[in-house]
Amino acid sequence: MRRVCAWCCGVAILGTLAACGSAPPLPVEAPASVVAPVVPAAATVTAPVAAPLPTESAPLNAGPVITRARSRWVPVPWSELAGLEQDQLDQAWNAWIKSCERSAGLPPALAALCPQVRALSIAGPTEQYAWMKSRLQPYRVESLQGETWGLLTAYFEPLVDGSRTAIAPYGVPLYNPPAGLAGRKPWYTRQEMDTLPEAQAALKGRAVAYLADPVDALILQIQGSGRIRVLQPDGSTRISRLAFAGTNEQPYKSVGKWLLDQGLVKDASWPGIKAWLAQNPQRQQELLWSNPRMVFFREEPLSDMDADYGPRGAQGVALTAGRSIAIDPGSMPYGTPVWLVSAGPQTALQKLVIAQDTGSAITGAVRADYFAGWGPQAGELAGRLKQPLQMWVLWPK
Repeated sequence: MRRVCAWCCGVAILGTLAACGSAPPLPVEAPASVVAPVVPAAATVTAPVAAPLPTESAPLNAGPVITRARSRWVPVPWSELAGLEQDQLDQAWNAWIKSCERSAGLPPALAALCPQVRALSIAGPTEQYAWMKSRLQPYRVESLQGETWGLLTAYFEPLVDGSRTAIAPYGVPLYNPPAGLAGRKPWYTRQEMDTLPEAQAALKGRAVAYLADPVDALILQIQGSGRIRVLQPDGSTRISRLAFAGTNEQPYKSVGKWLLDQGLVKDASWPGIKAWLAQNPQRQQELLWSNPRMVFFREEPLSDMDADYGPRGAQGVALTAGRSIAIDPGSMPYGTPVWLVSAGPQTALQKLVIAQDTGSAITGAVRADYFAGWGPQAGELAGRLKQPLQMWVLWPK
């Protein structure tokens, strides 16, 4: 899933990365934290290492410390994983099985576990815990400088109402990729798409659907995908998924940061932005044009089975609400099971999750974007979650 990190709007507007490049979300307010997070420095994402190699010895014969491009893993006892036996592992197992659907792309050590992971899907938690402790070694994830605390944000899949045709009140188009997109990089900016005849000609007939609110369209583009309840010309409605299909390759600029930099708002959340627009409707285009980035979509059918999962993440598998995270592939490979611990004013999490997505704003060792699901409640969490994080990789022995 391509999205902008949910955190990008604390100082910029936020979420996984459509707007920045490669699932995350909304602008957030920084919560008060008991432990101040160490925010990893930005880094260029590199291809994940297929199987990490030991580089130095660890104390107490617990196994080797493993060093990756942007993290190191320190072996620890299972007792360090707070709350493990209170987790509902069956929910995480569903996400784990999804990763095994693409076992050919997993590191060999993880792929070798997939037959047992599938077999244990019908087992009880006692058997699942016992198997994990017999086959996996916990490693505390640290930065290369030894920092153990990082940052957790969240992203979600918006659900919006729209129309197949441009009828009142639906007049804001969402586009399929225009013809010739690959031949002109970067493509036209958002402002040029609204004003230049040649850009408008290239987009003619390319609208996949129309929304009523341009801010809802912007949110959808920042998240990189979403669900849309489409009003058809015959008056019927159909829910489908709008999946990421490309961008105009222009840089992402946060509309929340644009407002904050001018001192126009103190609350850069989406409700705060909409409230400012309600008082300043004459500045709507100015606000939207401050972000030159545009995302294009393709429409996909949404079956009852598909509706139980999110869009496909960077690993190529459907995301599981509350159990999928976006990570920096330089810190850990896709498909890695991770024990995640985070506490703050928005939520307290101690749970098993699977690394299945990434995004250009998700960089550093101890850094994750939590897939919150879809709909308003998920959007509320995604828009405000920004709190300290610790992570433990569970790697085959």
